Amino acid sequence: MKATIPLESHSTLRVILSRRMLVALVMGFCAGLPLLLTIGVLQAWMQEAGLDLTWIGMITLVQLPYSWKFLWSPVLDRFTPPFLGRRRGWLLMAQLALILAIILLGFSDPVHKPGWMVAAAALVAFFSATQDIVIDAYRREDLSDEELGLGSSMYIYGYRLGMLLASGGGLIMADHMSFCMVYLVMGVCMLPGVITTLLTPEPAMCAGAPTTIKAAVLDPLKDYFTRTNALWILAFILTYKLGEVMATAITTPFYLEVGFTKTQIGAVAKIFGTGATLAGAFLGGLTLMRLGIHRCLWIFGVLQAVATGCFAVLTKTGALVPALAAVIAFENLSMGMGTAAYVAFMASITNKKFTATQYALLSSLMGLPRVVASAPTGFLAKQMGWELFFIGCALIAVPGLLILVKIAPWPAKPQRA
Repeated sequence: MKATIPLESHSTLRVILSRRMLVALVMGFCAGLPLLLTIGVLQAWMQEAGLDLTWIGMITLVQLPYSWKFLWSPVLDRFTPPFLGRRRGWLLMAQLALILAIILLGFSDPVHKPGWMVAAAALVAFFSATQDIVIDAYRREDLSDEELGLGSSMYIYGYRLGMLLASGGGLIMADHMSFCMVYLVMGVCMLPGVITTLLTPEPAMCAGAPTTIKAAVLDPLKDYFTRTNALWILAFILTYKLGEVMATAITTPFYLEVGFTKTQIGAVAKIFGTGATLAGAFLGGLTLMRLGIHRCLWIFGVLQAVATGCFAVLTKTGALVPALAAVIAFENLSMGMGTAAYVAFMASITNKKFTATQYALLSSLMGLPRVVASAPTGFLAKQMGWELFFIGCALIAVPGLLILVKIAPWPAKPQRA
């Protein structure tokens, strides 16, 4: 007797393999790839070239466009290029400019003209941030409300793959070819995004889109801050992943102090951990389709907090690789699921009239704890000790969960994402 597959499974499979999910995956890949080309890979190049640590440290400043991208996002909502439409037109221009900037960075001279290298890296970050603005807006407008959860997880999946190719792949290639060639290869790796932009359809423009720059700047803010619980939502975005961000910001020194070797850290925490994150993003997307965004924010938020606290277990077990693998698997899996719900929630609350501006503002706010809250983690760990520090990071998740009572109460019935 033949086993039959439930109709709901067929439906889920069709959604996963749909054009919209493939586009979200490819665009996520193209958003994640440039990020580490201006940090890890570039710092390795500068170190190999013998540059002073002052220059190597200053290169992190080129990341500022990612935090300030909301400043020029209204332009992308207000104006429509004369080709491909409002979203695809801007996206194509950002992608082509980004490819040229990556290649230009590859031809820079870190020894004789480090200033030019910094300028080229800043251009990569600017066009990458601009690409992010348009990709986020396109994804929100292309996906239905029911597809936002899985679409966000596919985007995160692609984003992590892009980061992995740029960081791990870029450094491995640099052992066998010049850094100039590495950046040329990375530029070519952006071409699938260009092809996707050309082939995918333009989402319909929502009625009431801004027709002036003033409207593009003020209307999104007015629309957001006049809605119910606007300030509570901002507080939630700042606090939901705060404990996890603080804990993971200083894990490498923690692993070394516990007694793990650099090889063990690289193999388990980085490579194995990335796989767990990808699995978590995909699993999170499937769960979002079945349970809805609100329920998943609760479930994944609790899992994130528990997983963060599990780092404290390693202070008792010592340098046992199986214990490290278990903690990393749990933490990265829950992080991937939590991020999928988090990103889907932010997309769901944006107004399609000015998606680019509102999402850019929210995502910039999302990245703020990564910069600000990570700074004092070393001091806190030193004063509290590792065990109390990680337990404290787990407890920091509680305010974000309590805010859910206000902005995303547990629904009586699952609301499909």
